[in-house]
Formats: sequence, structure tokens, C-alpha cells
Amino acid sequence: MKDLNNILERYADMTVELGANVTPDRYCLITCPTCQAEFGRMLAERAWKRGARDVIVNWYDEKLERIKYDNAPLSVFEALPAWQAESRNFYAREGCCNIVVIADDPEVFTGAPQEKLTAKARAAKKAYKEFYDVMDAGNIRWSIVACPNEKWAMKMFPGVAPEEAVEKQWDAILSTVRIDGDYRENWEKHDRDLKSRAEKLNKAAFSALRYTNSLGTDFTVGLAKGHIWLGGSDQTPDGTPYFPNIPTEEIFTMPDRLRADGVVCASMPLSYRGTLVENFSFTFKDGKVVDFSAEKGGDAIKGLLDTDEGSRSLGEVALIPYDSPISNMGLLFYETLFDENASCHLALGDSYPNTLAGGEKLSDDELLAAGGNRSVNHVDFMVGTADLSIDGITEDGKAVPVFRNGGFVI
Repeated sequence: MKDLNNILERYADMTVELGANVTPDRYCLITCPTCQAEFGRMLAERAWKRGARDVIVNWYDEKLERIKYDNAPLSVFEALPAWQAESRNFYAREGCCNIVVIADDPEVFTGAPQEKLTAKARAAKKAYKEFYDVMDAGNIRWSIVACPNEKWAMKMFPGVAPEEAVEKQWDAILSTVRIDGDYRENWEKHDRDLKSRAEKLNKAAFSALRYTNSLGTDFTVGLAKGHIWLGGSDQTPDGTPYFPNIPTEEIFTMPDRLRADGVVCASMPLSYRGTLVENFSFTFKDGKVVDFSAEKGGDAIKGLLDTDEGSRSLGEVALIPYDSPISNMGLLFYETLFDENASCHLALGDSYPNTLAGGEKLSDDELLAAGGNRSVNHVDFMVGTADLSIDGITEDGKAVPVFRNGGFVI
């Protein structure tokens, strides 16, 4: 790729400026894999130049993590050291800016003991509860971006030499993030478009959505009373904007975890904890998954559903036209950041409190009472197709077309 270094400089600028919106006197946390150390340094330099109070880079090595899962006893994963939890929670209390760089081998944990993966997820959720609570309240500016990983690139582009696969992956990633030309202008326009679409659905205030397509999906999901459709940028309580996900194509809201019925068929494979789940579907009754099928990766789905009570109920509903930039690339990224932005999707597990009016101020019990969901997990699976139809169901039972032939008609 020509001028990759110059493009990466712009990518780092965009991440720090528009993504996490680092400003003076804020701590900046950067989580970055060692395979993308140079990009991590670029981010740190820009955070310093924008006046960050301090820049803390947490490096991680996925190969070391795999060695740990293969050799450490289960007890190591069942609790995090207090100092480790306090470190992260401290920066949350200070209202930090948080940047996460994804560059992982999607199969690095294939075959790793599921009980250890589950124990680690539970322990992290408990230890970092304060961090996540502050994030849910909107007091952390955070952004997730991606860079290539050789193993990941070769998974996306099989049969291609490693160097060429990485170049192709760079092309694919950078083509999704609106970095060509004036990226500020690009993102401002995209943000307006997403918010305009969300506003139409907020005005409609549907009680439920019904999905049908030729895959066999025939599914109705209730929407929490007082739900809010969001998309694009978010902002802190003082009005400071940031973009949580780069790229992003979705508008999303909170389902009512007690109201989901019917069969919903996945339209794309799901990469979950190193396992590729293919041709799968869920059957819901009264808000819970009561049955599932999968041609491949069924054990991973069972492990997901059995993690905790909330893992069998929905925490997010997201709408994306089938005719959208990432979808039109025709690539499976094996990474949720991209694949969820290629298709309408649902998520099993945790709700986003900010997708409910006043949700950021509710306790867990109050959020559950309002129809939200709480869980260790938040796992997106894709359901969008070229023939997907979605009707919005009003409080009085009237059906209003929202999607036809995979695209918005509202």
C-alpha cells in the first residue's frame, strides 16, 4: 500500500481527535496489542500533544494469553487482583478517555478451556463493575478501532501470502473508516445521517418489531418502554462528543428482555471465543432462548447461553441497511466491530442503559424492572438479508413498514 505510514498518521489523528476526543487534563488509557506497537505509539504521542494529563498504555500479547489459558489452573481466572481492578476503576472515576485497538487472531483461543474463558469473563465483569458503571453513565469517552493481525488477515484472505493478506486487510479496514479526504467533514455528515434515521424511529415509538425473511426468520421482539434509538457519536453529560466505534453504520436501541418470540436465523457466521459458529438459529419464547440449532460451533453457543441468566435474553436491537458500505464489500471480517456493521443484528446479553430514557441513573434492579438486561456477555449476531422485512408494531397493534428488501422505508 502506498504511503501507509502517512495514512496511519491520519488514522491515529482521527482516533484521538474524533474517536476518544482526548482533551487537556484527562487521563488517556490505550489498550494495544504488541503486534501493533507502532500504531500504539502514534496514539500515545497524539494524546500527549492534545494535553492529556497522563497517557497509560496497556500492552497485551494474545500468544501469552493463550499460554496462560493452556497452563494456569482455573483458580487464576476466577478473580482479578485488587490492584488491577483498582487501577482501571481509578481512571474511570477520573473520567478518562479510553482507546482500544483491536488486532487479534480470531482463532487464538480455539480449543482453550471454555470454563476458564467463562470464569475470566465473570471475574472481569465483577472487578471492573465501577469502570462499566461510569461508562454506562456516559462519563468515559471511549473508542474502538482496528489494525491488521497477520493471522487475522490470512483468515480473511485464505490462500494469499501473509504480506499480501495484511495489505488487503489494511485496504479493507481503512475503506470502512471514512478517512479519505476531510475525515472531519466525512464523519460529521455520516453522524447527521445516522441521527436523522434514529430520530424517525424515536418519533414512531414502536412497541415491537417483527422480522421475516426467506432464511426462516419469523420473529417479534418487544422494545422497552421509553427506549431511545441512538447512532453515530455519543457525548458525555457536559456535551463533549466522541465516537465509540470506528467504523459504525448502525442505529440501535434497547429491547424488552421479557418480550421476544419466534425463530430468528443468523445471516452470517459468528466468531465467538475462537470458534466459528455457522448456520445457526435461536428460538425465543417470552424473551428467552429456549432452543437453538447450529451446523457448526454448537458447543460455543451452549457455553454462551449457559454463562448466566441474562445470556439467554436480548440486550440490543440494531438496524443497518443491507446496501451499506461494509456489507457491499462482501467480506467476513471474523470481528464484531466490522461484521455487526454489515448487517442488522441482535445481541444476547447486556443492555446499554443510555438506550432507555433515564437509564444511566437506574440501578441494575431498576433497569431490569424497566425491561433492560444485565449479563456478563454482550454478543452480537447478524440477521440482515437482502430480503429482510421489518414491521414496527404500534401500541395499538398496527403494523408499519420499517424495512423492505433489506433497507429502510420509514
